Amino acid sequence: MMPPEEESPDGDRDGGLVLLHGPKSGSTRKGCDPFAQTQRSKLQHRRARINQQINKEMRMRAGAENLFRATSNHKVKETVALELSYVNSNLQLLKEELEELNSSMDVYQNDSESISVPMIPLGLKETKELDLLVPLKDFIREHYGEEGVLFEKEIKEFMELRQAMRTPSRNEAGLELLMEYYNQLYFLDSRFFPPTKTLGIFFHWYDSLTGVPSHQRALAFEKGSVLFNLGALHTQIGARQDRASLPGLNQAIDAFQKAAGAFNYLKENFSNAPSLDMSAASLTMLVRLMVAQVQECVFEKMTLLRSQNDFLARLQLAQEAARVEDVYSLVHQTMSQPHVKDYVPFSWTTMVQVKSEHFKALSHYFAAIALCDCPAPSDAELLEQEKAFLQFHVTMPEGPSLRVLLQDPEERRKLGKAHLKKAIMKHEEAMRIHGLCKILRKMDILQEVLSFAHKRSLSKYSEIDHEEDFFETGEAPDIHPKTHQKPEIKSPNFSQVKVTDLFYRLGPLSVFSAKNKWYPARRVHLMRGENGFGFTLRGDSPVLIAGVIPGGCAAEAGLKEGDYIISVNGKDCKWSKHAEVVQLLKNTGKEGVDIGIITLQGSECPKAMDRKAAVMSSGSGMPKSNKENSRKSLMNSKSASTLLVWSKKSKRSKKSTYSGVPFTAVGDNEAMY
Repeated sequence: MMPPEEESPDGDRDGGLVLLHGPKSGSTRKGCDPFAQTQRSKLQHRRARINQQINKEMRMRAGAENLFRATSNHKVKETVALELSYVNSNLQLLKEELEELNSSMDVYQNDSESISVPMIPLGLKETKELDLLVPLKDFIREHYGEEGVLFEKEIKEFMELRQAMRTPSRNEAGLELLMEYYNQLYFLDSRFFPPTKTLGIFFHWYDSLTGVPSHQRALAFEKGSVLFNLGALHTQIGARQDRASLPGLNQAIDAFQKAAGAFNYLKENFSNAPSLDMSAASLTMLVRLMVAQVQECVFEKMTLLRSQNDFLARLQLAQEAARVEDVYSLVHQTMSQPHVKDYVPFSWTTMVQVKSEHFKALSHYFAAIALCDCPAPSDAELLEQEKAFLQFHVTMPEGPSLRVLLQDPEERRKLGKAHLKKAIMKHEEAMRIHGLCKILRKMDILQEVLSFAHKRSLSKYSEIDHEEDFFETGEAPDIHPKTHQKPEIKSPNFSQVKVTDLFYRLGPLSVFSAKNKWYPARRVHLMRGENGFGFTLRGDSPVLIAGVIPGGCAAEAGLKEGDYIISVNGKDCKWSKHAEVVQLLKNTGKEGVDIGIITLQGSECPKAMDRKAAVMSSGSGMPKSNKENSRKSLMNSKSASTLLVWSKKSKRSKKSTYSGVPFTAVGDNEAMY
C-alpha cells in the first residue's frame, strides 16, 4: 500500500490510499454506545471485566514471585507460596470463564429461524483509554516550535476517534471506523514518532482469547491490534448472516474472506507480537479457520443453486462436502500444534473436529443418494457420468467395471449402501465428539443439525436395505475433495476510507515530520536590490531556496541554499504553491518583505560545493531531506515489530521562472528573485 504524494491542502490520491491534507471537518463516524445493553455489548463488558481481573491477579502474582525469590525467611516463603497457589487458582478460574465467553458463538449468529451450522467468530481485543494530550502538546512545542495549546482541538479529535474505535458497530460503518483510525495512524506515526526517540506512551491491549494484558511503546502494536479487530469484526459480520438465502451466503463468504485477508496481512507484516493472539502460529490458525468457514459457505451455496435430483449435481455436492472436511481437518491439525493447543478454546477445537466428521458424513451421504435415487444413465449420458465418476473416488471401488456399475441398479445400490454405512458411522462420531464438550452441548442448534443429518442417513439406509441382502456391505472408498469456488484471501483495502490529516497545520509531511529536525525558525527582512532579492526558488509546499547569489540581499541577510520559506509578510506559506509565493514576493513594495525561514539540520551546503550540483534539476538535485516521505520500516530482529504499510515516491513542482542573472547560471526549473 503506497502513501500519497504530498499535495495541497485539498488532498490527493496515490497508490490507492485516499488521504486528505486540508482543513476538512473531523470524522463523523462513531462507535456503538458503550452502555447499550445488547447481547454483544454485554459479552464485551464481561470480557473487559475479566481482562481487568486477570491483569490484577497477574500483577499480584508477579509481586509474590519477586518476594519469594528475594526472601530467605522460611516462614515468609511458606506464606508467599500459599498466596501464589491462591492467585494461580483465581487466574485459572478467570481464564476458564473467559474461554466460555469466547465460546459464546450463539451471540454472534443470525436470528433466522432456518437451521444452519454455527460459525466461529472472534471477540474484539480490548484496550485501555489513552491520554495523548500532554505528550503530543509537548512534542509539538519541542519539535515543531509551535504552541501545543493551539493543537488541542486536533489532539482531542484524534482521541475521540480512538475512543469510538473501541466499540465499532457490527456493520460496514464499524469496519470503516476501524479503517479510518488505522489509516489515521499513518499521520500520527509520521508526525510524532521519530525513529530515535519515544514519547513515553504505552499502548495497552488485552489478548482476545486469554485476556492477558500486553503493552508496548511501538505504534506498530497499536496498528496490529486494530488490524486484528478489523478481522475479528469481519468474523462477527460473517457469522450473523442468514445463510439460508443466496445474498446472505455471498455476504458471509465475503466477510470470512476479508477476515482471512486481515489476519494474513497481519501475519506477513507484523512480527515479535507481545500477545499470543497475534503470534504467527495463532494467525496461521485463524487464516485457515476463516478459509474453512468460507468453504463451508460455498458448500451451502451449492446446495441452494444445484438441482439435487441430478446425478452429476449430487456428485459435485459430495465432493464439495469432502473439500469442507479436508480444510477443517487441516484446521484441527493446526489447532493441535504445541504452540496453539493450550491457547485455543477447547470448544473451538471440538467444533472444528465435529464439522470435519459431519462434512465427511455428508460427502458419503450425497454419494449414496446420487447412486440410489438417480436412474441409470442413458447411452447419451453414460460417457459424461463415467468421466465424472472416474475422478470421484480417491481409490476406485472394488467390484465390476465402471460402466457396469453405473448401468446396473443393484450394483449402484450396493455401493450406495456402503457409502451410507460410512456416513452413519461418521455422523455418530461427530455426535460423540460433540457430547464431550460441555459448551457445545448447550448449543441446541448444533445438536439439531447433527441429529437431523444422522436420522436422514439412517432413514435412507433403512429404505435401501433389503431383508434378502446376504452380501457383506463393503468399505466405501473416500471421496476426492473438489470445489467449484476456491476461497480467496482478500487483503484489507485501505483506499476505501478517505482520511484527513488532523495535524495538517503543522505543514507538509515531506518537511514537517518527526524524522526531520530543523533549526529554530527565523524572520529575515529583505529589500529588493537592482538584481532583485538575490535568490532562486524551487518546488511547492513549502517553497525551497535553491540558490543564493553571493553579495546579494539574500546572502547579506543570511539566507542559505536549502532553506524553506514558511511565511511571507506574516502569511503562512507552508502549503503554498510556487506561483503563490512568487506573487507575494512580486507584490512587495519599497518597504521590503519579511520572510519566515527554517533550515533543516544536515541540509547545509558547503561553500565549496560544486555550483552545477547546487543548481541541477529538481528531479535529481533536490536535497535528500526534501525528496522522500517514505514509510519508516522498523522491522528487524532486535527492535519492536512494525507494520510495513506505505512507501512513497517524491513529487515536486517543475514550475519556474528566472530574472536578474544570466540565463546559463540558473537551472531550468529554478526562479531568481
